[in-house]
Amino acid sequence: MPLPTSPVIRRARLGAELRQLRRRETLTLEQVCDRLGWASTSKLSRIELGQSRPDLADVLDLLDVYQVPPSQRDALIVIARDAATSRGWWKALGEMGVRQRTYAELEAGAAGIVEYQPCVVPGLLQTSAYARLRIAAGQLIDPEVDVESDLRARSARHAVLRRIEPPHYTALITRAACERAGDPVEVWREQVRHLLDLTELPHVTVRLLPNGSEVGPLPLTPYSCYSFPDPADPRTVMLEALTTDVRLTTATDVDRYERMTHRLLEAALPEQETAQVLAGWLDG
Repeated sequence: MPLPTSPVIRRARLGAELRQLRRRETLTLEQVCDRLGWASTSKLSRIELGQSRPDLADVLDLLDVYQVPPSQRDALIVIARDAATSRGWWKALGEMGVRQRTYAELEAGAAGIVEYQPCVVPGLLQTSAYARLRIAAGQLIDPEVDVESDLRARSARHAVLRRIEPPHYTALITRAACERAGDPVEVWREQVRHLLDLTELPHVTVRLLPNGSEVGPLPLTPYSCYSFPDPADPRTVMLEALTTDVRLTTATDVDRYERMTHRLLEAALPEQETAQVLAGWLDG
């Protein structure tokens, strides 16, 4: 069953709502913190940016300062409680590092996911053997990587595509990312076969981006776009970086990535042609 709305998204939404309320009252961060007796503005800034789990008492104090009417106040309290909770998510997601947990929360609460990958098969579509190779390769850069722990976390995330009410998932993958590039042939063939199997699921779409200049300039950084059942929850883009991933929620940023996604969809091979290419590799 789908999990409740992600605390990550509720924090982002709560922060945006509180920031809007503060600006409506023409108050600065310093003025609000002075009224509440908070030692510095960093606490309020982190709440507004969705970077910390909010204390409900703090949110109630802010709503008092902003003189929020009862109906809006009740709605924001519900969002604040969602943003502050973690028990259900910790139990459902198991032991995960911070980076994996962020993606897992977004995936589990999403109604739609679109991923672009220029270099490797996206994590949600990886077989265990293929994922093990990718995670082990990461140890060359970060010796602290625990291969077995990361592998278990990635396997747990795969369940989102098999649940009763899954998100609609679309993967846009460069052809080069799926072609064999030094991986053991049995691992590569198993991965290609797995991609073909997943395309049989009605909610999963896999489309290859052809090699060549006809596609035009491609984004250099992998990214994922998330939309949620509640249209008021902020659409989110995650940019995958070497050390710390970047989460974007402002409409301007997300709109740009959605326009890029539209361009990639226009350039990508149709679903049936993608499946034919994958099947051809297995027959070759």
